[in-house]
Amino acid sequence: MNRKKEVNPLSLDKQYQLIAESILDKGVDKQDRTGTGTKSIFSAYIKHDMEQGFPLLTTKRVYWKAVVTELLWFLRGETNIKWLVENGNNIWVGDAYKSYYEDWKSKKSNDWHLSKEEFIKKIKTDDEFADKWGELGPIYGAQWRDWGGTFSTKHMNRDGSFGIHFKGIDQIQQAIHTLKTDPDSRRIIVNAWNVDALDNMVLPPCHWAFELYSEIDQQDKSNRKLSLKWHQRSVDLPLGLPFNIASYGLLLSIIAKEVGMKPDRLVGDLTNVHIYNNQVEGIEEQITRKPNTLPELVFKDPFWDLCDKDMSFSEKIKLYKPEWFTIEDYMPHPTIKFPLSN
Repeated sequence: MNRKKEVNPLSLDKQYQLIAESILDKGVDKQDRTGTGTKSIFSAYIKHDMEQGFPLLTTKRVYWKAVVTELLWFLRGETNIKWLVENGNNIWVGDAYKSYYEDWKSKKSNDWHLSKEEFIKKIKTDDEFADKWGELGPIYGAQWRDWGGTFSTKHMNRDGSFGIHFKGIDQIQQAIHTLKTDPDSRRIIVNAWNVDALDNMVLPPCHWAFELYSEIDQQDKSNRKLSLKWHQRSVDLPLGLPFNIASYGLLLSIIAKEVGMKPDRLVGDLTNVHIYNNQVEGIEEQITRKPNTLPELVFKDPFWDLCDKDMSFSEKIKLYKPEWFTIEDYMPHPTIKFPLSN
């Protein structure tokens, strides 16, 4: 099959559309923490062969820069939105701003009330303000890179106490080391669901763990292939899932490059898959659209130069720049404006 001319009948977009149709046809009405209400189904899977192209949906445009910057933010071990907003990504601003606004409203804060736009500007320009109000707690980056450790020396727990610093576990570095030294291991798991830390997170992890699996490439037995499965408890199908698919596709690609393997299969194990009631009209439009062929992921030259350096992944990731990861031949349908429920 020529991927540039044909679309797989079970393509990524088609799988996505079938899940959407199942929710619209069979989903049950459920309430949620935002008060918006959803239609929900229990359990679905996304399965993608990376040889078919990079998993960026084509039935609507997915904001690629936001995918890249958020994943690099996680991999850097960051939990403060300052680095994100400095790189033009505001997807976590709503969670930080909500904490700021509620604190101001309850009169527990001496800070004056800012609009969301003013809040973003102050996060960028005022380090002290960013340290206090840009912090989201020990979310993904802290768990991936420093499980059990104090993720920020300036972080204050919600009860007003400060954590005691001790060295945590760098799960990403550990996974990469295992792939290089024991690639057939069945224990290459990265977990973000740290029960002891959940109460200090602004939002518990939606995608809470991922597993890596490598095997000998039967077409070239001198090489190995790498697959990734992620587990997700809560899935906002219109807004979140397209983003999550692309993010884990990029993570698989980055780790595969680091360990010298070929990206193979990407699998999403999804539990509560839902459409918010105010998103139904948009998703009805998206399921009518014909999927296009998938794009290609391109690593720019600086990335390859860095791969040759004798340094740990933990050292390399601090040097990665979002513009090193580009998408070519992306032919999406127009953007659909879906409301976000915080």
